[in-house]
Amino acid sequence: MSTLQVRRACPSDAAGIVNVLSTVAAERIYSAIEVAWSVEQETRYLESLSSREAVHGLQSLDLWSGMLPSMAQVGQLGTFVLPEWRGRGAGRLLWGSTEPFARAAGYRKLVIQVRASNLSAQAFYRTTLGFRECGRLSRQVVIDGIEDDEILMARFL
Repeated sequence: MSTLQVRRACPSDAAGIVNVLSTVAAERIYSAIEVAWSVEQETRYLESLSSREAVHGLQSLDLWSGMLPSMAQVGQLGTFVLPEWRGRGAGRLLWGSTEPFARAAGYRKLVIQVRASNLSAQAFYRTTLGFRECGRLSRQVVIDGIEDDEILMARFL
């Protein structure tokens, strides 16, 4: 993993992020994202992040609800890894930047939604990062006419 470096993304990283998201979305099986945002949309997203939100490499951490102070301790996680980096420790490396940031930002709980068909991601979050399944959203994703559930997983920090 010495050739993969993780840092906090900034707006100038938007094109690279869109490239990764486009690659993952094109696979049609690992994410609920069907089409990546444009570079301009991604730039605006990165510019809009609060001081408690960040993208490290391509692991995003957003407030679960920016509108409800009662949920300010809950963050939503998203992880996107290019095929050539899967199974090589990239997820652990991303988490190594995101987890301390989340703690420092005052999060006490992180939640992620993982497609039910993405068993490898569920195993990674459960076994490697200590997330636990806490719910299921039935038939939540429909891509190319194929329905899939989303598994809700959570981890307390």
